[in-house]
Amino acid sequence: MRRLKRDMGEIDIRAVDRLAVGAGDGVKVKTADLSVDDLTSVFAGATTIVHLATTVYPDVDDPSAADLELAIVRRVLDAASHVGVDHVVVLSTAMVYGAWVGNPVPLTEEAMVRPNPEFGWANLRAAVEVLTLEWGQAPDRVASVLRPTALVADDALGQLARVLHAARIGIAAEGDPPVQYLHVDDLAGAISTVISSRFDGVANVAPDGWIPPDSLADLEGPTARVRVPSWVARSIAALRSRAGLSPIPPGIVPYTSHSWVVANDRLRTLGWRPNYSNEEAWVVSHEPNALDRLPARRRQELALVVAGVGVAGLIAGIVITIRRLRRR
Repeated sequence: MRRLKRDMGEIDIRAVDRLAVGAGDGVKVKTADLSVDDLTSVFAGATTIVHLATTVYPDVDDPSAADLELAIVRRVLDAASHVGVDHVVVLSTAMVYGAWVGNPVPLTEEAMVRPNPEFGWANLRAAVEVLTLEWGQAPDRVASVLRPTALVADDALGQLARVLHAARIGIAAEGDPPVQYLHVDDLAGAISTVISSRFDGVANVAPDGWIPPDSLADLEGPTARVRVPSWVARSIAALRSRAGLSPIPPGIVPYTSHSWVVANDRLRTLGWRPNYSNEEAWVVSHEPNALDRLPARRRQELALVVAGVGVAGLIAGIVITIRRLRRR
């Protein structure tokens, strides 16, 4: 919110939330439930709506929540039309391109939207895009759809970044694609840019370039990892998820095996510049722990020990999971 206030100057910015929590920096907060309240009174007087609210998260596959999400998007767009708002900005994800063998590196906005069918969250974001872009086809309307990569903040990973990280350690699928991390401050800058330029269309949001697998390994240090084929990793993730043992949705496994990094050229032509590189975003989002302070050789030894324990526990875990599912 501070970045938006700084970039937008004297423009009046108001936040809408279910809770009456102050946004700071003089930003007023209106309390409303987007799913049931009258949104025309909430949006009255606005010229641009930035829709960031969501009911669905990358680590949860909930069809009923997905239906609610789409219903809320329709309500927001209908209310925008009713009060004469002519610009809507919606947050999507770079995951809508899907993680497929043969993906260009990087992907541009001209690439097809084809999220991996097993990953419900990415498919939902694609459906939100369709509703938003259809709304923007009416005369004198502008629809901006932003497709950020995995978000991070100071000393914290975003939900998607956490799920991707969890899926890459322990029992992990084969494949080491390049990765991208976007600082939330740079996403706020992208929102400011599309508002001021009244950008109409779709734009990727990511730092320049990406982190190659070897460089990511250097940043993370030795990590306990048992490599298995993708179909095995998906099967194990599905079993653990159904048994309530893991937050890793099986549909995210391809995103840890195949590249889906994106280019930011379109947003750069509008004047946007990232303040954080991928590596810098990764570093500021990770707090050093006790393992990071150990010598490299000692960390390597510990990683090998943990990996060995992981192999031994793999069979036991599968057996326990199957037994629990049979009891259910």
